[in-house]
Amino acid sequence: MPPKVKVTKDMVIDAAFEIAREAGAENINARTVAKKLNCSTQPVMYHFATIEELKKAAYAKADDYHTEYLMNIKSPQKGVMLGIGLNYIRFAIEEPHLFRFLFQSNFFNGTTLLEMIDAEELAPVLLAMQGAVGGSIEQVKEIFLTVFLFAHGYASIIANNSLEYDEELIKSHLERAYRGAILATQEETK
Repeated sequence: MPPKVKVTKDMVIDAAFEIAREAGAENINARTVAKKLNCSTQPVMYHFATIEELKKAAYAKADDYHTEYLMNIKSPQKGVMLGIGLNYIRFAIEEPHLFRFLFQSNFFNGTTLLEMIDAEELAPVLLAMQGAVGGSIEQVKEIFLTVFLFAHGYASIIANNSLEYDEELIKSHLERAYRGAILATQEETK
């Protein structure tokens, strides 16, 4: 008889992430994860005392995946933030279940926008923007916040199937929001 495959904690997290990605985080439970891993529920519950803990681990994996997705700018736009903004919206189109899990569920870590903008996970995005825009990190945060809110609105509407994706129109709107945020930040420093 062949030895049983050892189900690791990472395997359980990966399976939960895939379930969130394919069917939504609300479908993560011991049975669905066990089925994905082709095992009993015992290894799932061995690694995670509660499903909430497993969902938090899957959320962290989804957050890392999202950050990597954002930073993979295929064709440079007029600014790094425009590329990131378009990727943010594309993510909502290509990964609607993950988008809703990350930004429209009770698992969102940040309780306020200010906490979100100071989150460690956002540092690579802000540093890339600072390199492109220049200025202080506080100015970059203001620009980011303006464009983020605009992009998030578009992405949310699209992720919930309420709007068709028109890249040229969205790009035009993002560019306006971006330029306006830069101008407003520059005027404040005068």
